[in-house]
Amino acid sequence: MTRSARPRTAVPIGAVPVTALTTAARAATTRTGRRDPVRAALAALTACQAAAAVVVAVRLARGRTRLPPLSPVTGPRDGRSSPADGPGPGRPSPAAGPGRGPRISVVVPARDEEHRIGPCVSAALADPAVAEVVVVDDGSRDGTARLAAGLGAKVLAAPPLPAGWVGKQWALRHGTEAALGDVVVTLDADARPAPGLFGAVAAALDSYDLVTVGPRFVCDGIAEQALHSAFLATLVYRFGPIGPSSPPPPHRVVANGQCTAFRRTAMLAADGFTRVRGHLTDDVALARTLAADGWSVGFLDSGGLLEVDMHESAAEVWREWGRSLPLRDVTSPGRQAADLAVLWLTAALPPIRLVAGRPTRLDLALLAVRLLLAGALRGSYTRPGPGTLLSPLLDPLAAFRLTAATLRPVRTWRGRSYPAAAAGAVPGTAPAAAPGGPETAAGPGVGRPARKVTTGAGRSARPGRSATR
Repeated sequence: MTRSARPRTAVPIGAVPVTALTTAARAATTRTGRRDPVRAALAALTACQAAAAVVVAVRLARGRTRLPPLSPVTGPRDGRSSPADGPGPGRPSPAAGPGRGPRISVVVPARDEEHRIGPCVSAALADPAVAEVVVVDDGSRDGTARLAAGLGAKVLAAPPLPAGWVGKQWALRHGTEAALGDVVVTLDADARPAPGLFGAVAAALDSYDLVTVGPRFVCDGIAEQALHSAFLATLVYRFGPIGPSSPPPPHRVVANGQCTAFRRTAMLAADGFTRVRGHLTDDVALARTLAADGWSVGFLDSGGLLEVDMHESAAEVWREWGRSLPLRDVTSPGRQAADLAVLWLTAALPPIRLVAGRPTRLDLALLAVRLLLAGALRGSYTRPGPGTLLSPLLDPLAAFRLTAATLRPVRTWRGRSYPAAAAGAVPGTAPAAAPGGPETAAGPGVGRPARKVTTGAGRSARPGRSATR
């Protein structure tokens, strides 16, 4: 006998155990809750990365109109006078004579540089455009002063370092005061100038009030060059290529203190080194402070006229250059955060995602741009090798080092420890007053900040130049 099938009836929802429904609902909510915030965070990250990519693209695009590199000037000018050749504050004295060019003094601040100052001094003394080389011995504990004097340089012992001063600024101030030239070119001891450099930077002062140049770097070994190039790329991502055709605002001016040129009387009147006395990032601090005063600041490509052997290993690049590249003591906290965000999003994140096997199309595009930049940066090295092309892989390390140096800045150098910047305001905004009032050890008037000269339209005129120019 066949059993008849029992009719199926709908099961009322109330018959389902309450605990089962609750468990299922919670599981669904949990799964949805885990996905949506992650997706939202990824979408926000992509939007921020796209915005940062636009910022970098705008900065890199300035390279299309950047100024040409310097050309060597190996002898006196050809007789054509320039507006800088006439008498007046900050200009060559009549003794220099039209067509002969200004008298150039080279000032080298040095502390424990016996092992590398020789080539710098010898090359400067051999240049016919240089009238004198002044080496300011900043309390060296080795044979720096003896070696420099033996080569023929004028050696000046810097007085004991006062409180609130960084040694380099103290040495540069005294070297500038002691110099006899109309134009002063300061060099770091690790610089290697080529014939024609000093005449070229002096000629550039016809168009600028302060000139610094970007050198060619000497890097030995693939690791050192790769890390150095990764650090160098961070500067380009933040400020654009060297030699911008239009000047940036004062608070974004960049400079290289390894070679700086200015008119001596103008610098003494501005007392620039005193005003940035507490900054470890002295070159950028000086350039931004004077740019805020109305000085025209040029940052030019040396065109191979200057080489610098900064470090001896990749470890030294990481330790020494990494500590100063954040420009922490010359940049406001908000801009520091913005600069680091741009670096992490556009330089560090793409290779991290590539290694993880999850790059987006934007990541791949940014990696392509970075490789193009790596190829362009090969010209910044005397012997470019595979390290420059491998440098994008080290961009996450460079971003990490700059972030660490921003959060925990190092204020030690050559056996000295310095407190927080004593110069007060961030350069490019309000200048700090010189210590000791208007009269300082430099002589009457040297401790006063430069007075701004304005034209009839209210625009600041360049120091040492006619206000009608």
